[in-house]
Amino acid sequence: MKTKSYKKDKVNIVTLGCAKNIVDSEVLLTQLRGNEIDTTHESKKDDANIVIINTCGFIENAKQESIDTILRYADARKEGLIDKVYVTGCLSQRYREELAAEIPDVDDWFGTMELPLLLKKFKADYKHELVGERITTTVSHYSYLKIAEGCDRPCSFCAIPLMRGKHISRPIEELVLEARNLVKNGTKELLLIAQDSTYYGLDIYKKRNLAELLNHLADVDGIEWIRLHYAFPAGFPEDILEVMNNRPNICNYLDMPLQHGSSKILKLMRRGTDRTRTEALVAKIREKVPGIAIRTTLIVGHPGEEEEDFSELMDFVESQRFDRLGVFTYSHEENTHSYNMSDDVPEEVKHERASTVMELQEQISGEINQQKIGQSLKVLLDRKEGRHFIGRTEFDSPEVDNEVYIDAEKHFLRVGDFATIKITDATEFDLYGEPTN
Repeated sequence: MKTKSYKKDKVNIVTLGCAKNIVDSEVLLTQLRGNEIDTTHESKKDDANIVIINTCGFIENAKQESIDTILRYADARKEGLIDKVYVTGCLSQRYREELAAEIPDVDDWFGTMELPLLLKKFKADYKHELVGERITTTVSHYSYLKIAEGCDRPCSFCAIPLMRGKHISRPIEELVLEARNLVKNGTKELLLIAQDSTYYGLDIYKKRNLAELLNHLADVDGIEWIRLHYAFPAGFPEDILEVMNNRPNICNYLDMPLQHGSSKILKLMRRGTDRTRTEALVAKIREKVPGIAIRTTLIVGHPGEEEEDFSELMDFVESQRFDRLGVFTYSHEENTHSYNMSDDVPEEVKHERASTVMELQEQISGEINQQKIGQSLKVLLDRKEGRHFIGRTEFDSPEVDNEVYIDAEKHFLRVGDFATIKITDATEFDLYGEPTN
C-alpha cells in the first residue's frame, strides 16, 4: 500500500499506564505545540501521520498492553497507513534494546528522561519557558500535579527505580506556578502524585517538606480540593496531618499503598515496616484527621506468601476497614530483589486470593456506604453519562474510587461544578443522591 502524502506532520500521542504517564504525555504535548507542531492526544481520528506511544512497564499485564499497542502501530507503519512510530516511557526505558531488535518497524525508542532527544526528532527545542505550563488531557476541572520523579525506596518487587531513576523533587515555586496556571485553565481539584509523595523534599530541601508544599498549594486561589496520592508508610511525615486537618481545601483523603498485612511478607518486600507499626500509623492518621478516607493497595502472591500469611492479610483488611482498596497479583519482574526468589505461588492461587480480598472489601465498602445514606455531601460533577450526572465526594479519586449518581432527568447540574448532594441510596461501590439546592 502506498504511503499517505501529508503537507504537514500531525502527531498523535497514545498514553498507557498510570497518572504519572498522563502528566508526561501532557508535558510532551505542550512542548510539541509550543514548537508549532500539530499534536493531539488519544485522537479518535486516523489523521495523524506520526504516532508517539508512551508506554507502561510496571507489571506483566501492563507490559503486554504496551507491546500489543506498539505492534499495532508498527503494523500500520509497515502498511503505509502512518509514516513514523516513536516509543517512549517506562517499557522503552527498561527494554529498549530487546524491543528494537524484535520490532524493527519502530523508528526510534526513548527513555523516561529523554524528552529533549524526542523533541529533536521534530527539529524542536525544549522550551524552558514552558516549564510550569501544561496542556491537560483530563477533564478541565481536575488535573494531576506530579511533585517528584523517580524513587529511592528498595521495595523488593518493584521495577520503578529501574525505569524512573532516583527520587527528584520539584521545587515548591515551580509547583505553585504550575498550579496557578492550571487554575487559569479551569482546574478546581489538584491530584498530587509521585512514586513516593512522602519522600518529597529530602533531596532538595534536606528534609521531608510535603507539609510546606501542601500549605503553599492550599494558598493558591481557585483550588478547592487538593488530593494526596501514594504516601509511603515508613518514615511517614506526620506533620502533614495537621496541615490536612487545618486547611479546608485539602481533602480528607489519603492514598497510602501498604502492600500487605503480614510482618513476614512486609519484611520480604523490604518495606521498612511491620504490621504493628502500620496499624499504629493508620490509627494515628484517623485520630489526627477525623473522618479521613484511606485508600490502600495490596499485593497478593509475593514469593514466600503461605496460607497463614494470606490469612493474616485478610485479618488485617477486616480489622482496618479501609474506605477504598485495590489488589494486584504479584508480577515476577526481572532485576528486582524478589526476582532472586522462587515465584512459588501459582497464578490461579494469586487470582483466587485477590478475589477473596476484594469480596471482603466489597462487604466493608457496602457497610461504609450504607452509613452515608441521609448525609449531604459536597460533590464535584465529573461527567454526564446516559440519564445520570456522575460525580465524586472528597473521599474519592477519579477512575479508581466510588462515584455519586444523580438522576439527570429530574435535576439539572453542570459538569465541573460542585453541588451539595443528599445521599438517598448506596451500593457496595456507588452512591445515589439528589441536590439539596
